[in-house]
Amino acid sequence: MAETKKQQGNAGMWATVKPFVNGGTSGMMSISVIQPVDMVKVRVQLGQGSAVQVTKNMLRDEGVKAFYKGLSAGLLRQATYTTGRIGSFRILTAKATAANDGKPLPLYQKALCGLTAGAIGASFGNPADVALIRMQADATLPQAQRRNYKNAFHAIYRIVADEGVLALWKGAGPTIVRAMALNMGMLASYDQSVEFCRDSLGLGETATLLGASAVSGFFASACSLPFDYVKTQIQKMQPNAEGKYPYAGPWDCTLKTLKSGGPFKFYTGFPVYCLRIAPNAMLTWIFLHQIQKFQGSIGL
Repeated sequence: MAETKKQQGNAGMWATVKPFVNGGTSGMMSISVIQPVDMVKVRVQLGQGSAVQVTKNMLRDEGVKAFYKGLSAGLLRQATYTTGRIGSFRILTAKATAANDGKPLPLYQKALCGLTAGAIGASFGNPADVALIRMQADATLPQAQRRNYKNAFHAIYRIVADEGVLALWKGAGPTIVRAMALNMGMLASYDQSVEFCRDSLGLGETATLLGASAVSGFFASACSLPFDYVKTQIQKMQPNAEGKYPYAGPWDCTLKTLKSGGPFKFYTGFPVYCLRIAPNAMLTWIFLHQIQKFQGSIGL
């Protein structure tokens, strides 16, 4: 009797943490594939030229390993951010579905769950995100200004030591807003597309997975790039000789960008961003699906 209750308790605990474990694992697997594209995207946004020019310059000046600079921070970010957002989304949608008597949720409820999950994930993932941006931007700085981070944990240690612990949440506002927009597009559209492809079109498992993943990636990209641009500018900024930062905050960055480059400035690097976000979203869902299939085959 006691043993049965213990097993039930363990099963209940696993059911609770499973969405978080699966989400983080799929995100880490995906970023390992996407990291080179993400590296190019950041440098394009920092004004180093087109995607082709950046790629050629990196290969010529720094070699192939430059494309994986910041991978440790990327993995740490997925272990926090994607763990939080996908796990939270699955918990929220499960509770909302139960409250809806088991019926499929309308799109607006899925969108609200995606917004909330994005905010939760970004709040936990911001320190790793700051470390990732700093590591990727480091090689673009003059030699005297480079921080020469060894890995993500060294970057976080240096940031805390030099700037204080709150610096790990620098740009948290635009990061959270961007994550809310991205996950509203990515998470809600995926579930909605799965239902449409499977129930309305009658597609098989593979076609449904690929179709829904592609739709998810498109909406994630379309919703989030302007926020990503502002976030990147805030996180990589450095004070001038007088100790003054170029932007007072996200809103100041937005207004100055509009004044200097117009609304299309926020879409700098859009092709590379789409090539990075859409495949990353697709791979995350594909890896997640395969993880769940494997767990099902072994009774987890």
